[in-house]
Amino acid sequence: MTSTQTKTLTVFAPAKINLYLHVTGRLDNGYHTLDSMVAFADIGDEIRIEPATLDFAFNVQGPYANAFNPKEIDASPNSSNLVVQAAWAVARAAQKIPDVKITLTKNLPLASGLGGGSADAAAVIWGLCEWWGLSRQSAFLPSLMATLGADVPACLNCEPSRLRGIGDIIDPVPTMPEIPIVLLHPGKSCPTAQVFSRYSGEFREPGKLPETLDTLEEITAFLESKHNDLYGPACGVVPDIENALRAMGAQAGCRFANMSGAGATCFGLFETEKHAGDAAKILGDENPDWWARAGMMNRPERY
Repeated sequence: MTSTQTKTLTVFAPAKINLYLHVTGRLDNGYHTLDSMVAFADIGDEIRIEPATLDFAFNVQGPYANAFNPKEIDASPNSSNLVVQAAWAVARAAQKIPDVKITLTKNLPLASGLGGGSADAAAVIWGLCEWWGLSRQSAFLPSLMATLGADVPACLNCEPSRLRGIGDIIDPVPTMPEIPIVLLHPGKSCPTAQVFSRYSGEFREPGKLPETLDTLEEITAFLESKHNDLYGPACGVVPDIENALRAMGAQAGCRFANMSGAGATCFGLFETEKHAGDAAKILGDENPDWWARAGMMNRPERY
């Protein structure tokens, strides 16, 4: 797609779910190293790219648009929004004039443990490569993504993966089927830095992955042997996470429930799409201040 002057390109930015998350160490710079398996869902944000009237323009819409501060909706290279940073970075690296307007439809809660900012930045990179006819194997992309955040490469790949290091080491995992999933957020942001500052647990050694993860039964059996080491610290920041996880696990058809990332979103893996849909409705109806969505894990579509 190299000629797009009169077209609009819409790119999906799927939620990233940490199926487990073990803390394996702490670096001298204060960052922690992790061992985590991630997957993606057909629940997420949306990036729309279209020609700009003059210079680069940025707009935010959607149910969480009002959650952004002025620096996060700034369209200049000094913006603190990863979407804007990604757009300027790709334009500079590819020596392109950023004469586009990017609209972010923010459907995922902020600071929710779903990698939303990284997924949005990755969707911008994916979209601008399409828009300008660039290869997604361009030599400049790895270093560019490293400046945006450790999660961005995994979000660009948009495939189930095992992440190690600070999230920058990406390993393949056994093929998994599509699984009905529910995401549940208790309505309060859970800043990652606050969660890690509370972590005082022991460091784990990375374990082995199973040879196959072909069924929901195999996946849940494996995940039941794993943990999210940030669960306790996250509950210290947002106590309602414990209530959300308990409510998820109590739903009919829920085979496994845990917290994603550093919180505050909990996820549940369900036997059927009907179970997942019913659970999301019940959880949303019973907790009007919470955010509940049903979808399919391992079924993300870029556009």
